[in-house]
Amino acid sequence: MDLFFVLGGLLALVVGGDVLVRGAVNVARALRVPPMVIGLTLVGFGTSAPELVTSLQAALSGSPGLAVGNVVGSNIGNVLLILGIAALIAPIAVDTRALRRDGAVLAGATLLGLWAMAQGVITRPTGALFVAGILAYVGTTLLLERRRASDTGAIYAAEADLLPMQSPRFGRDALLTIAGLALTVLGARFLVEGAVGIASAVGISETVIGLTVVAIGTSMPELVTSVMAVRRGEGAVALGNVIGSNIFNILGILGITALVVPIDVPAQILSVDGWVMAAATVALLVFATSGARVSRREAAALLASYGAYMGWLFMAA
Repeated sequence: MDLFFVLGGLLALVVGGDVLVRGAVNVARALRVPPMVIGLTLVGFGTSAPELVTSLQAALSGSPGLAVGNVVGSNIGNVLLILGIAALIAPIAVDTRALRRDGAVLAGATLLGLWAMAQGVITRPTGALFVAGILAYVGTTLLLERRRASDTGAIYAAEADLLPMQSPRFGRDALLTIAGLALTVLGARFLVEGAVGIASAVGISETVIGLTVVAIGTSMPELVTSVMAVRRGEGAVALGNVIGSNIFNILGILGITALVVPIDVPAQILSVDGWVMAAATVALLVFATSGARVSRREAAALLASYGAYMGWLFMAA
């Protein structure tokens, strides 16, 4: 039954997140919202909705290992697994001017995340700081709309354009948005309950389940978007998707979750996995900066690192 809950919850999260983003994007298009705004807000936050709802549900259920492990594991998977798969399909060209700013924001967010986790508890004031940071990031990018040619707004606008546009029916799309949100919430509840049950039954910690099954499952929207982007020759969208998602995960998801309920950080996250997240972030920035592209050889190195990390997790468990 726990396995059924996990699989059903993951399916509901993937489908619900997709329906939520598509419905919200169509509503915004019907209201003539600029593509850059749609991409940065609706698509950016929408693809992170599974992580947000799952971490909130886990924290409220008294499972901090799942809540923090989901965010840390998602950030590791976004770089090592998702970017690795995307760049293996086709090398990704990098806009170095955009990377300088958004890469700096990602590095800063990662350092903030490490600092917060090192305290042992992510408190409400820290959550407020994180939320203020993500709002400042989004607000600054929106103010730079006129310089779209090379900033994050343009990347997210292109990501929004990857979504097929349906004929505008405001009522239907509004209902789709609500249904997608409801399905995402329901899926997160099933996923958390099933993951906790499996961890208890097989003797694996909730943290490991959060870093693996839950993190990979909630990152499916980013994987689908990134693969779709590189197949259409939009490599910058795949890279921007990973960078933006990781920023949202740390500042938005940990911030909002900690505002609702302070999060105890498991010892394993403090001693190992937080530093793996930091190393993955450094690898992303180094690979993206060297030669202004992420090559297939670098993609293979990312995937091999992810395989080694997964192997170590289960051997240590």
